[in-house]
Amino acid sequence: MSFSAPPASAPRASARGPFAGPGEQGWRLWRTVGEAVLGGLLVLLTYLVLDWYRGVPSMLGMTLDGWVMVVLALAGIGLVLVRRRFPAASVLGLSALMGVLPPTGLLTAVASYTAARQTESRRRRIALLLAGLASAMPACFASAPVTGLGSRSYGLGLGAVLAATTVLVPGLVGTARGQQDQLVRALRERTAAAEEARRLADSESRMHERSRIAAEMHDLVGHRLSLISLHAGGLEIALQRQAPELQEEASLVRCATRDAMRELREALGVLGPLGRDTGTDALTDATGTRSDIEALVAESRGVGVPVEFSWEGDDLYALPARVRRAVHRVVRESLTNVHRYATGAHVTVVVIHTVERVEVRVRNGAPPVPPTAATGLGSGRGLTGLRERVDLLGGAFDAGATPGGGFSVTADIPADPADAARPAPGDRAADAAPDEERLQGAVGRPRPDRRHRSLQQGLTRAATGLLGLVGVGAMMLFGVVLADKAKPHPEYRPFEPRVGMTRGQLQSKGISDYNVVRAAAAGREPRRPRSAQDCMYPWDDEQAKGGQLQMVRYCFRSDILISIDRFTVPLVTEPQPPHGSRTHD
Repeated sequence: MSFSAPPASAPRASARGPFAGPGEQGWRLWRTVGEAVLGGLLVLLTYLVLDWYRGVPSMLGMTLDGWVMVVLALAGIGLVLVRRRFPAASVLGLSALMGVLPPTGLLTAVASYTAARQTESRRRRIALLLAGLASAMPACFASAPVTGLGSRSYGLGLGAVLAATTVLVPGLVGTARGQQDQLVRALRERTAAAEEARRLADSESRMHERSRIAAEMHDLVGHRLSLISLHAGGLEIALQRQAPELQEEASLVRCATRDAMRELREALGVLGPLGRDTGTDALTDATGTRSDIEALVAESRGVGVPVEFSWEGDDLYALPARVRRAVHRVVRESLTNVHRYATGAHVTVVVIHTVERVEVRVRNGAPPVPPTAATGLGSGRGLTGLRERVDLLGGAFDAGATPGGGFSVTADIPADPADAARPAPGDRAADAAPDEERLQGAVGRPRPDRRHRSLQQGLTRAATGLLGLVGVGAMMLFGVVLADKAKPHPEYRPFEPRVGMTRGQLQSKGISDYNVVRAAAAGREPRRPRSAQDCMYPWDDEQAKGGQLQMVRYCFRSDILISIDRFTVPLVTEPQPPHGSRTHD
């Protein structure tokens, strides 16, 4: 995450278009075109699915004119496109439109989900969903007789089912997703603030350590300059009698030394509040030597900490003061941490001095009693200062927990820091911590998998949205089926031909003439009416009873039914040969 400030002269952003969401600018034309195409496909697919369901064409408003349906569908697509900019108008408009044209139900679900997700106010969100419910049911109630849905009471029930499945359920899902987005956004802001606070604290710790090092330099150099000034004053007094011609040179040395002391104090004057170390922390010529480290170990043993001390190699008197001071600081800070966070733990202090390097290792085991809650785990600022001090000397520093529950601190310091090619304390590259440099490098250059991750997230969102639409569509169809089953249907009455009907009316009900039936009735049927011009012999589904076959005859005059006669004829079957006998040609 980048914390860099925006450029001073940023280009002016374009105005927010009707299809842009919160925080977006412009018209978002390509996304709008894609959503328009998908919206049209959703309406068409919903229409086909509902049309596939038997009885739906007359039940769900299919009696409307084709151009009226197209206009209403286009209006629904337009409302779903502006759902991000005008969520309330989109939800209310689509809810009312769904009552007139149910195939726009999936568009209503999309608008309800989006509006509930981006509405942060709880009261506004509840009011919006309730208003959507209130818009769908009255619209369906009022338009039911006009669109051919049926009675108004049935329209009210169907509107309630559609509103629950396309407004309420997607709205609740959008509410949960919106709360999740707010939580993720808050966690990101909190993480960013914590990272920034840690970065500032580490920077402050590094600057504090550098200030301490500068104060130590002031003490060392100031002490040497004081000695030079003192000897120059004595030399000036001695030369006043023995060699007056050299007295001026001695005076110049003393004055130059005094000016150097003043300039040093002015340059390091900001270090005054740090104060001066006292006790074993005082800066002396013995700081960092074996006797000094033994004194630190003895102090820890005096407070009950079992410390094992080991020294390999020569003493450090011949090394520069900043190296000895670094050794002293590593041992002292490590033992102090043991006193605070691992009281009673066994500690091992090892100093190894070779020709080129000085290695310091301080390791403690697990404490016999865990630290109290008030103690905590420490801020780690002291270790940050140690790392900065060792890095400035060109060494390597490592600190971390051990597998056994203890802690280990290791510092590898060059014996001659002048040979280490390290940036100066004022160099900008040295001001940033190693972790911060890696972070800045990661932010500055694009990650190779960023595009792949974005594509994967986009595909995941698309698949989730598709599954959600399928689920809403299934619930919508299930609700429509339940509403249709609960709708009062007229009682079924079988068709009964009556005298006076036309031939076309009977044929429209599947009644037609069969030659087989006509042949079976020949010679066995009753006498036809004298005025009959033609008769029809349909197939009767009645089963034969007592060897008699039931038949019906419809006689017409000028294609008008004038007579309905029912009679029976004997059922003729082909004789079967006796059992076991065989036929011969």
